[in-house]
Amino acid sequence: MAWRELTLAVAEAQAEALSDALLDAGALSVAVEDRAAGTDAEQALFGEPGLPAPRQAWHDSLVRALFADEAAADAALLALLADGVLADLDGVSQQDVAEQDWVRLTQSQFQPVCIAQQLWIVPSWHEAPADAACVIRLDPGLAFGTGTHPTTQLCLEWLVRHAPLEGLDVLDYGCGSGILAIGAALLGAAAVDAVDIDPAAVDAARDNAARNGVALRACCHVDALPARQFDVVLANILASPLRLLAPMLAARCKPGGRLVLSGILERQADELIEVYAPFAALAVDGVRDGWVCLAGSVR
Repeated sequence: MAWRELTLAVAEAQAEALSDALLDAGALSVAVEDRAAGTDAEQALFGEPGLPAPRQAWHDSLVRALFADEAAADAALLALLADGVLADLDGVSQQDVAEQDWVRLTQSQFQPVCIAQQLWIVPSWHEAPADAACVIRLDPGLAFGTGTHPTTQLCLEWLVRHAPLEGLDVLDYGCGSGILAIGAALLGAAAVDAVDIDPAAVDAARDNAARNGVALRACCHVDALPARQFDVVLANILASPLRLLAPMLAARCKPGGRLVLSGILERQADELIEVYAPFAALAVDGVRDGWVCLAGSVR
């Protein structure tokens, strides 16, 4: 089966309205791209994590809309012309797009990752290397956490360096797929709790824990946990929520316990260290690709 793709060359100001009109006209999906992609004129558009994009489209944009068939694409063009969304068909083209297994295509982007030459992160659709002694089998589902992002790797490296974790209780706040919580459990933690405000992430963490044969308690709110403190508190989220969560995260860590924070840009490190100073003595533990991991002891 083949889909039908419409491609429309438009100016920045038209891209958003045209995208909405195409969806209203029956498009299965709409994407906006830089018309100059792959050339010297290509523009970076998207901003930092957690912040809105500086603009909604590029100066010269391509709007690509996918339809079930040619008849549906033609009908959409006629509707856009009739409504005045399009003045004419200049810059409009159509082509067939072969059906693909989008799940497999997405999965193919994630390969096994080795952390500190000791811990392997292996997606569920791959085989673990024959010599891999410690393996996290992972299916992120709809949750963040595949082991490929620098912030995740920095936190996992901290865990590997401080292993074995026998006798230690660990909290993974903002657990996503559960990758850090599972890593802590595999590295010997006595008990592991995981929290994420996204129910899909909590489900993914539970499923991944079962897949790896480890026990963890996962929930959507930290208040659902018993009123106790942890030896290690991990939080790989973003700088803005980390600022707001400083009193709570520190309070959940035992005096002398370890606080490990990531999702922080290098330029944000000093500010976060200062924010946490009343609660913990943090320092930069690792840097990768512009991201940092902060770690230190709670007072």
